[in-house]
Amino acid sequence: MVEDRKYLLSRVFSSSRPSESKWPYMYPQGEGEEEEEEDSSQSKLTNGKRALDDADDDIELRQIKTPKLTRSSIHGNDDANNDDGDSLINDIGRDNSISCLIRCSRSDYGSIASLNRSFRSLVKSGDIYRLRRQNRIVEHWVYFSCQLLEWVAFNPVARRWVNLPTMPSGVTFMCADKESLAVGTDLLVLGKDDDSSHVIYRYSLLTNSWSSGMRMNSPRCLFGSASLGEIAIFAGGCDSLGRISDSAEMYNSELKTWTTLPKMNKPRKMCSGVFMDGKFYVIGGIGGSDSKVLTCGEEFDLETRRWTEVPEMSPPRSREMAAASAGAPPLVAVVGNELYAADHADMEVRKYDKEGKKWFTLGRLPERADSVNGWGLAFRACGERLIVIGGPRSSGGGFIELNSWIPSASDRSPPVWTLLDRKHSSNFVYNCAVMGC
Repeated sequence: MVEDRKYLLSRVFSSSRPSESKWPYMYPQGEGEEEEEEDSSQSKLTNGKRALDDADDDIELRQIKTPKLTRSSIHGNDDANNDDGDSLINDIGRDNSISCLIRCSRSDYGSIASLNRSFRSLVKSGDIYRLRRQNRIVEHWVYFSCQLLEWVAFNPVARRWVNLPTMPSGVTFMCADKESLAVGTDLLVLGKDDDSSHVIYRYSLLTNSWSSGMRMNSPRCLFGSASLGEIAIFAGGCDSLGRISDSAEMYNSELKTWTTLPKMNKPRKMCSGVFMDGKFYVIGGIGGSDSKVLTCGEEFDLETRRWTEVPEMSPPRSREMAAASAGAPPLVAVVGNELYAADHADMEVRKYDKEGKKWFTLGRLPERADSVNGWGLAFRACGERLIVIGGPRSSGGGFIELNSWIPSASDRSPPVWTLLDRKHSSNFVYNCAVMGC
């Protein structure tokens, strides 16, 4: 039995670590990454808004980020057959090897996979992520796009950037509005292709590549969605004829299957979705023949497979907010099974009282949280953090800024935002998703 896995890891791994943008196996370096790393590093200077000791769990992850396995650590016989065996780290056995590996940062898995066939299979098959999920070990990264067909990932613990491969697509998809969601080790980007049909592009963390061809049972856009582990639920939206839908379906990223769920009580589009207390909620949106703003939400119980309406669950709309058809869906996120919302018009953060079923104001959003009626502003849950990503005030120049705050479930004190990083960008945030695996 291994008494102290951190100590063991420090012996098995070396202390040097390549930058994520230079991982040899899963994330090959692309053009311009060295320049981006230089730009990003300039923002890591200490200032009044930047905390160096964010949280205990961050420090713990930093302590175990020691990625470089050597073949001498995987010894026994020196022949190639032993390298490809099932022992992984021979000194401690397979079970203890896996117990150590699942506690490494997933930024280390590119190096680990390059060691031999057994390590590569453990990573590329996704087994290591399934084992992490079973042991409640989750690391959250933010994925977002500020350029057509270009995506980047940000590790908020190490505060480092990774460029994803460019998305393959037609002209229509490239220029059309897109929606995104991360589930399991997949990043899904949904839009319309050249023949105006709904299309889904899937980025796989396991292969570091994009693919297409997946279809919902009932293709849609302008839906509400959220993920929990390997499953995601898509609810409402508009079909290919523009009709507002009351249908919903579930995607399983392990099985790559879509399952039709019972219909909601009300059709709605431009809505948002979250998981809270193990249940899925669709919040707000526009519905009815007169396209009115819906203030209610609906709760879906995965065990009973029934929808229940929740009155006044949608965050209150500011008096300065534009017409419903012009505004973004509710900016909501769940941290610690508590529901938060961003009011982009009043630049405020609100929290939902589940007992009283009402919203109250906590404090202010970060200064650089600009948007156009809510569009271009990302408000996401990232593990125990709330993340706000704001872009330039106008297209053509500037930078985006990532701020985070770790709320307390019982505390009603105003948010204290920590600047994580800045990145040069001439555009707003088009799409954003958080992958936890």
